[in-house]
Parts: sequence; C-alpha cells; structure tokens
Amino acid sequence: MSTQTVSDISFRTAGMIAADLLKRADPALVMQPFLQTKPIPRNSSDTVKFRRYEALAAATSDITEGVTPLGNAITSTDYQATLAQIGDWVGITDKVADTHEDPIIKEYSDILAKQAALSVETRLFYVMRAGTNVYYANGTARTDVNTTLTKALQQKVTRGFKRQNASVITKKLSSSASMETVNVKPSFIGFVHPDLEPTIQALAGFKDVVDYGSMSPYPTEIGTVGDVRYLTSTVFTPWADGGGLKAGSGTTMISTTGTSADVYPIIYIAADCAAVTPLKGATALTPFVKNPGIVSDSDKLGQRGHIGWKTYFAALILNQLWCARLECAVPEL
Repeated sequence: MSTQTVSDISFRTAGMIAADLLKRADPALVMQPFLQTKPIPRNSSDTVKFRRYEALAAATSDITEGVTPLGNAITSTDYQATLAQIGDWVGITDKVADTHEDPIIKEYSDILAKQAALSVETRLFYVMRAGTNVYYANGTARTDVNTTLTKALQQKVTRGFKRQNASVITKKLSSSASMETVNVKPSFIGFVHPDLEPTIQALAGFKDVVDYGSMSPYPTEIGTVGDVRYLTSTVFTPWADGGGLKAGSGTTMISTTGTSADVYPIIYIAADCAAVTPLKGATALTPFVKNPGIVSDSDKLGQRGHIGWKTYFAALILNQLWCARLECAVPEL
C-alpha cells in the first residue's frame, strides 16, 4: 500500500509540522481571536457562510386570559464570503542542509509561521479598516485629520455601540490548537499601532496591564480606558501623509514626509461584529516540505528543496454599527 505524502513527507509528519506552525503563529494573531469564527470547510465549496440572528422586539402587549398569543419567529441573515488561497515558500539547498549548524526545518518553520500569521492578520485588518462606521479626530474627512485621540472621542465610539445594543466581548478563541473559546473580562476592544501607546497611556483613567491584579492581559495589550481594552500591532499601519497639515492644530504630529499628518486608524469592535476563517484547526494550514537530495528531471543532482505553507482566508463585517474606525493623528515625542 502506498503512503500518502505532502511533498516528500508523510501526512503524519505534515500534521506535526502544521501543529508546530500554528503554535508559532498564534502569538502574532491579535485581532482574529475576538471575532466570530468558522472552520474552513473541506471538500465543500470555495465559499463560507456566516449567520447572524436578529434580536426580537420587546413584547409590550398584555396576554389575554385563555387566549394563546400569536408568538414570534426568529429571523436570521446569512453572509457569504469567497475563500481566498494564500501561501508562500522558501528554498533550501543541499549545501545549506549539509553544512548549516542550526536545524533548518525548525528555523524556517518559525519564520514561515510568523509570515502566515502576518499575512492573515494583515488581510483581516484591511477588511475591518474598510468598514463604513467612521469617526474623525477632527473635521469630516481623512484629509482634515491632524489631532489625536481623546477620551471624549473614545466615548463617542462606545456610546454609538451602546445605542445600537452592541454587546461587549466576553470570550475569545483560545491559544490552543483547538477551536474552543475561553471567557474573558467583558469589554470592547481597540486595536492600535504602537505609535499610539503614549497617547493612550496619557488618557484620563488609563489603567496599565501591570495594575490588573488577578486579571490576565491579552498578548500585546497595553491597558484599559473605561470599557475599552487596547491591543497593539504594527499590522495596524497609518495612511502616510493622509491628514491635514502636521502642525495645523498647534501640536506637531508624526508625518512621513514632513508636510501632512499621518492618519492612524483605530479599529474598535464589539461582540459578533465580524467573522473570519481562523488560522486554527485541522484544516487551517497545510505545510509543504521537500528535502534536498530528491533527484528529479528538473533537479538532476537533488540540490534543491523547499518548505512552505498554504491556507484559505475569508473575512467580512456582519454588522457595520458594531465596529468602528476612528482616524486620528499622533503627536511627535
């Protein structure tokens, strides 16, 4: 009986490498664990469907004695996204494999795992950044922005969430390879670029993670302001020179070219605002390894090998009013 392989390794070995890749990728996934997730379907189609159940209106009429009320019906809205296939690979030569003092597969796996997480998180950021619920630090357009985040602006965002009956986040995807969720302290989440850390730390009521006591901070979390916990990642990049004059507000803002302020998006989310295919589970990521030394028509001396990864990705916003983008500038230090 022939042995099935992924490149020139068995599926059992591939599974071990995939689990290791996922383990190494997990710390770089900042936004994904807080969204609604659905495993990538195998042998089904190139689309994935997410469902949102609508709330029922309040029952304001009295029930008449002896008369069965009409009752109600649950309604739902389906959202469909097309799966995109993404991946990459790096080459390994026989000379490197024979002479390099480090374990090449392990070292390359670490680099590729981080790339896989970066790729998924970046594409997710692009989806969330394109939301239609937008707040500007000043003015009515991105080109006006040259002031920074304030607590009043944050409160404007969270007040908007609460008016739309958005729920705080109470669970997240666990850091294990399984698809289980874990309970977390209720809050909204704000995702920011590290350049915004000093601004957030200066807001009234800021509480640093070192003062959380028994509450465990999320990876990359810097602290909380009111009912928002802030997490950072360099994935959440600004629009270079996208705002108004960098010194037009009286405080000089960070600017790529020195003229207009760079505009930083802060992505705020409430529970179930968006959905994504997770980089977890048995179908999440496929590794490919071809060791040097395998002779073929295209490689007569078996000099070349490679290691790579492949996954599927889809993400979409389920409720535009339960997530928001706040665009602001950042003061120079």
